[in-house]
Amino acid sequence: MSKQKPGIPKGMRDFGPKEMARRNYIFNTIQDTFKLFGYQQLETPTMENLSTLTGKYGDEGDQLLFKVLNSGAFLKKVDSETFKAGESKVLPKISEKGLRYDLTVPFARYVVMNQNEITYPFKRFQMQPVWRADRPQKGRYREFYQCDADVVGTDSLICETEILCMIKRVFSDFKLNDYDIKINNRKILTGIAEVIGAFGKEADLCVAIDKLDKIGWEKVKVELKERNFSEDAIEKLSPILSQNEKNNVGWLQFLKKYLAESEIGLKGINELEEVFSYLSKMGENQHHVVFDPVLARGLSYYTGAIFEVKVNGVGIGSVSGGGRYDDLTGVFGLKGVSGVGFSFGVDRLYDVLEELNIFPDDEVERTQIMLAYFGEEEKEACLGVLAALRKEGIAAEIYPDLVKIKKQFNYAGKKGIPYVGVMGSEELENNTISLKDMTSGEQESLSLADVVKKIKKV
Repeated sequence: MSKQKPGIPKGMRDFGPKEMARRNYIFNTIQDTFKLFGYQQLETPTMENLSTLTGKYGDEGDQLLFKVLNSGAFLKKVDSETFKAGESKVLPKISEKGLRYDLTVPFARYVVMNQNEITYPFKRFQMQPVWRADRPQKGRYREFYQCDADVVGTDSLICETEILCMIKRVFSDFKLNDYDIKINNRKILTGIAEVIGAFGKEADLCVAIDKLDKIGWEKVKVELKERNFSEDAIEKLSPILSQNEKNNVGWLQFLKKYLAESEIGLKGINELEEVFSYLSKMGENQHHVVFDPVLARGLSYYTGAIFEVKVNGVGIGSVSGGGRYDDLTGVFGLKGVSGVGFSFGVDRLYDVLEELNIFPDDEVERTQIMLAYFGEEEKEACLGVLAALRKEGIAAEIYPDLVKIKKQFNYAGKKGIPYVGVMGSEELENNTISLKDMTSGEQESLSLADVVKKIKKV
C-alpha cells in the first residue's frame, strides 16, 4: 500500500496546545462577561436542515453553504432526466442538510421551536464554530468560531447600553486600551437618505460613503452619480462629510438641525441620546464610544442601533459588530420578535492580541509538577504520590517509562514543567521527595505535605 501524505482541507486549521490555551483564554474572558450580564449559554447542532439555511443569506450566502450528502445511496432519487435538469433539481434530492453558516439563523429557529418554554426577554450566548465555503485567504477561514450574545423579546434600549458595557469590560480584561466602538442607528441613515431626496437608497449611499477615507470625496461623488444620485442630493450630503472631527455631542447637535424635516431620523437621534444617558447612569463614560452617522452594516435586517468595533494600530478589520433587529423570527412564522445582539470574532481577536503581544505569559496550561524516578520500586511509590497531588488539585504527571533520569528531566524541560519531584532509594526510605525547581536549579528534600504547600503557594 502506498504511503498517503496527511493533510487537511483548505481553510481549516489545527490548534496545538499553545493555540488552544490562548483561545480558551479568549473564550473564558468573553464568557465571564456574558454570564455577568445574565446571558445563558445555548448550543445548536452543527447541521441544520437546508430549508432552514437557504434563502436567509442572499444568493451569495446560499452559494457559500456547505451541503451534506444524504447518507447511504444518495444518488438513488436522481434519474437521468433530473440530472439533465441541472444543479437546482439535483441538489434537493441528494442533500437535505447543511453545516450552519452563522449562529443567528439557528438561534431564530430555536426561539420559534421553543417559544412557549422561553422566558422573555430571552438572553442567550453561543460560542460555536460555523462553516462557509469561501475562498480561503489571510484572516478568512472556512471554519471559524463566533461568539454571539442576543436578547430577544424587548425593545428596551438598556440592552444596547449593556452591549457597550460588555464590549468595554471584555476589552479591559484583554488589556486593550486603543479601540473604537463605532455606533450608529439605522433610522439616522434612513433620515439622511430622506433629507437628501434619496429615500430607500441607504445601502447605495453607505457603500459609496464607506470609501471616503480610501478614495476621497471627489471620487465618492463620481460613484454616487454612477449609483443614480442627483447633483442636488450629493450637494445636500456634503455637510455630513465635512463634520468628521465633531465629538458625539457635536454630531448629535448638528444632526438635530440637519434631520429636522425627517421624523424617522430624529427618532434615531433620540434613541442614541437615550443609550448615552443610560450609559452615564450605569457609571460608564463615552470613552471609546464613537458615533459615526454613516456607519452601515447589516442594512437588510438591522432596524435600530448598529455597532462595529475596531482595534487601532493593528492591520486587522473589525473584531466585533451587531445591531437591533425588529423581526428575527418572522421568516419562520413568528412575527414581531424584536431583539438586539452582537458577536465577537475570536480569530481576529486572537490575531490582535498576538500582534500586540499582550497574551498573558502563563496562558499555556502547564503541568505543575512531574514525578521522576530511578527504579521500578520507586516508580510504584510515585503512583501513590501522583494520586495525592491530584487530589489536592495540583496538575501532576509521571514519566511513564523507566528510562535514564536525564531523559525524564529533558522531557519536563521541553514541556516547561516548573518542578520535578525525584524519587530514589533514599527518598523511598525517608518517605520524602527531592523537589527540583527547574528555573533556579535549586533542589530540596521535602515531605509530600510540604511539596503540596510549596506548589500551591506558587
